[in-house]
Amino acid sequence: MRSRGLSKSKVMAGVQCQKRLYLEVNHPELAEVSRSTQMRFDHGKRLGEVARRLYGSGVLIGHDDDLARAAAESKALLDQSPADAFFEATFSHGGVLVRADVLQRGEPGLRLVEVKSSTKVKPQHLQDCAIQSWVIEGAGYPLERIELAYVDTSFVYQGDGNYAGILRHNDLTGEVRPLMQAVPDWVDQCQQALAGALPNIAMGEHCRFPHNCPFIGHCSPPQPEYPITMLHHGGKIVQELIAEGINDVRAIPEGRLKKQVHRRIRRVTLSGRYELDDLAGEMLSRLPYPRYYLDFETVQFVVPEWAGTRPYNQLPFQWSCHVEEEGGNLRHVDFLDTSGEPPMRRFAVSLVDALGDDGPILVYNMSFEKGRVHELAGTFPDLARRLHAIAGRMVDLLPIAQEHYYHPAMKGSWSIKAVLPTIAPELNYQGLAEVQDGTMAQSAYLEAIASNTDPGRRDKLTLALKEYCKLDTLAMVKIAHFFEGKAP
Repeated sequence: MRSRGLSKSKVMAGVQCQKRLYLEVNHPELAEVSRSTQMRFDHGKRLGEVARRLYGSGVLIGHDDDLARAAAESKALLDQSPADAFFEATFSHGGVLVRADVLQRGEPGLRLVEVKSSTKVKPQHLQDCAIQSWVIEGAGYPLERIELAYVDTSFVYQGDGNYAGILRHNDLTGEVRPLMQAVPDWVDQCQQALAGALPNIAMGEHCRFPHNCPFIGHCSPPQPEYPITMLHHGGKIVQELIAEGINDVRAIPEGRLKKQVHRRIRRVTLSGRYELDDLAGEMLSRLPYPRYYLDFETVQFVVPEWAGTRPYNQLPFQWSCHVEEEGGNLRHVDFLDTSGEPPMRRFAVSLVDALGDDGPILVYNMSFEKGRVHELAGTFPDLARRLHAIAGRMVDLLPIAQEHYYHPAMKGSWSIKAVLPTIAPELNYQGLAEVQDGTMAQSAYLEAIASNTDPGRRDKLTLALKEYCKLDTLAMVKIAHFFEGKAP
């Protein structure tokens, strides 16, 4: 059997699923990396850069495009350099090559620190550290301690460039050492998988744990137009139906479904006609004017960029609001700050000014907007009374839609992007150029506030963000009007 060179990530892929490993090595073009996954990679890279500054003076070993050279330089430095810390030190053993985030000299030996953007220790981190440690020790460098550093969400950044305290350390030496004994078997299984044909492995829970596999789309069998997986929170019943050989909602026997929402999905799918309960319109018709249709956009940083914020804070930077007066007059107001300065204060001030003190505030999935408003109230005590009042005025359109409306084209989803085309097909998120969803909005915002972004590009991104957020609130207007039976 011809040995194939493996990296730690490839071994981890093989532990998750040997078919995934085979495809990553032989058909990487079939992978689909989501924007959220790419954003997680970017956050991890940023955290790694910051982490290196926290371990004192050290040597960064580069040569990303020549890992053999990186391994040779790592050996030379570890054997000869007096440096206390080494970053991205590269080792090869047993056909596996790894790069260590942090390797520190100490008494009595080397300390390995793997840095993760997670907020806790997860089972896959033990496997990660076991592979890393097995290779490093196999290359001739015994480890005294094996640690995982992960993000402490209680850390508050002071805005001074000092990130001491952003990482928590967990000594995993005692847990990792026994696991290292399994690594040679993992490596051997990976080599065998790569030496043969594409492994025949059925899809299952391993496709999404510990990470979503980028080959799910490739591996998924052809689905019917209305797969049973679209049953809302299907859980056990979906698994039972699959076991019975039923994979299409239209093939589910009458009386088989117990939940009302599942029965409605089946009934509407079979009839091909939407259902709308009168109660939806009655609930909305009782709301006074003016009515405010509100949506937020937020951004998260693993490494905080603004003073007073913590890792993974949901920081609002944009809002859109359509204001409907009695008689049908509709006007739009909004806020977006792409200066790169902390936007939260201006966001809050502009919001309380725009929403006034009276009138219902309609949102879609209220827990998100309400949560951000209460957080802003905690941050800005002088605005707290008005912000808490805003939260108290919110009316959630999502449960109204979930309980009283369904269209076969929604295919089990009540997201605003699933509902809108069934009500106002002339409004189309796919027609938006730069920003079509929340993840794209975060990416566009981060690019817009970057210091090296060209002013023309920043203007284009600003316009795209405004168009996207405006469509979200206009969509809510259309949905509410439809439920009330108002003419479009």
